[in-house]
Amino acid sequence: MSGRTLLWYSVLCGTGVIWSSVLVVALALGHRPVHSVVAVGVAALLTVPGFAVGVTANRRAYMTRQPRRFWSLQSWVPPHVPVAAAVFAGALLFGFWLSIVLAFVALDGSPEVRGGQYVLDDHSRIVVVSAETYERQMDHEQQISLSVLGAFAIGGCFLCYARATDHET
Repeated sequence: MSGRTLLWYSVLCGTGVIWSSVLVVALALGHRPVHSVVAVGVAALLTVPGFAVGVTANRRAYMTRQPRRFWSLQSWVPPHVPVAAAVFAGALLFGFWLSIVLAFVALDGSPEVRGGQYVLDDHSRIVVVSAETYERQMDHEQQISLSVLGAFAIGGCFLCYARATDHET
């Protein structure tokens, strides 16, 4: 695959990172600017192709194996990639991970509508809740989905860019 194509996939995943980040922050602030199907669907369309291409391109080019030393950055990052880029990607990844954890902590059950009432189903324990609580729980579920896709988008962006800028192969 050409470097130009890999850069295009990197930009596509970068757009997925921005899309997911903006929506996660909006959800955390209590706003839902886009319907959840559209938000998660667009995030998946921006993320999945680039991530798949990045993993495939790096696997074929570097014949990657388990790193020799777990904490050595050189074991995980190709040598031509600046350390600052790896640290920045790691910080963004940590942000998405934290968003996932905080959304899981805030979940009180699976939001459902039963008999015209908003309920939370927590392991067969049904609790009737207000519409606001129901919507907030739906926001937490959307936040988890967007954060997972955002984390994959970081990986896709990083992998495609790393492979596209490697001039040794």
